[in-house]
Amino acid sequence: MIDTIVLILKNNEFEITAPELFNPNALLIFNKKYKGLISKQNPTTKELKHKIYKPHLTLRQSYEIALNEPTLKIELSLPKLLFGNNFQELRYKDFKSIATKLISTLEDMGVKTSIYAIENAHVSSIHYSKNILFTDGTIPYHYINKIRQANTKLSLDVNQTDYRNEGHSFKWHCNSYEVIFYDKLKDLEKAKRSDKRAIEKDNGIQLNIFKKHKSGKLSKLEVLRMEVRLNKREKIKQLFRKLNIELDLTFKKLFKPAISKKVLLHYLDEIENKRPTLLDYKSSNDKDFLSALIAYNPLMSSKHIIQIFGLKKALEHVTQRELQGMLAEHGMRSWQRLIKEANLVRLPRLLTTFSVIRENIKEYKPTKI
Repeated sequence: MIDTIVLILKNNEFEITAPELFNPNALLIFNKKYKGLISKQNPTTKELKHKIYKPHLTLRQSYEIALNEPTLKIELSLPKLLFGNNFQELRYKDFKSIATKLISTLEDMGVKTSIYAIENAHVSSIHYSKNILFTDGTIPYHYINKIRQANTKLSLDVNQTDYRNEGHSFKWHCNSYEVIFYDKLKDLEKAKRSDKRAIEKDNGIQLNIFKKHKSGKLSKLEVLRMEVRLNKREKIKQLFRKLNIELDLTFKKLFKPAISKKVLLHYLDEIENKRPTLLDYKSSNDKDFLSALIAYNPLMSSKHIIQIFGLKKALEHVTQRELQGMLAEHGMRSWQRLIKEANLVRLPRLLTTFSVIRENIKEYKPTKI
């Protein structure tokens, strides 16, 4: 479902009742003598520690110069607002509770608005997510290590933050969006030491879950999290056109599990298509693998059989991205052709790395801890 969202309210959709709570004082934003000022109000470490969650507020003059009127940006994690954590996931029927809670919280922050304004607020950024729970001894690292084998473009900024969390997260990043897989409990451990080292913001409110995990109640639980962060309104529009989603980009319209599911599955498909399924094939020895290649691909030439066999062996030692870089001087066409052929290879039906993630997204049963 949705986790983080950024809502934009126009000047006539809110009223500042306690300008002194903003820094600098919000009254300066309404004074047309001061151009380019930004006034903020964020949750404090003390508030998060005491389980008080508040959104991040930014008050600024409108980007539309002709209007020259202030707008209010509201950035928040919806499950943290409602539940005090985002291990628990939202349901469609939670929307009214969220809208009501948000209005009440904003009032405490010196901002008065209405249900109508919140429901119809424009969305400038939205993060879709799914928590995948394991209680059978499986650890998220197993999946993350396989996902990172996807053949992502070298031009895309791909970052496995191994120096911070020992490879327990993997991120595809560009200016307008990010796709992230990470070990949620490991990230919580990092947040306990320093929130700056964690992937998520405002983890202080849910550190008590870490204590429950260590106490034994959740000792066998592991959580793999997938997030798709659409950070610009234009990117949301572009993606929705591609997925045939015809909606106004307003809060209430976007609060639908079906949209979340469609977006997450789209990016899972994108990643899976960049990772040859032969990487998941397990055989007792090289001879059995070679025999399976020949038996299940009768139309493949001997040359291609040997090439695929060699690719499989090479990828046991380096990732696709690393191998692609090593072979860059030999031309990209031959590499792309080899990967395309590898994606067409037939082997005995397997439960792939992505099958478990895919089924969890398709089922879309909200997690609760």
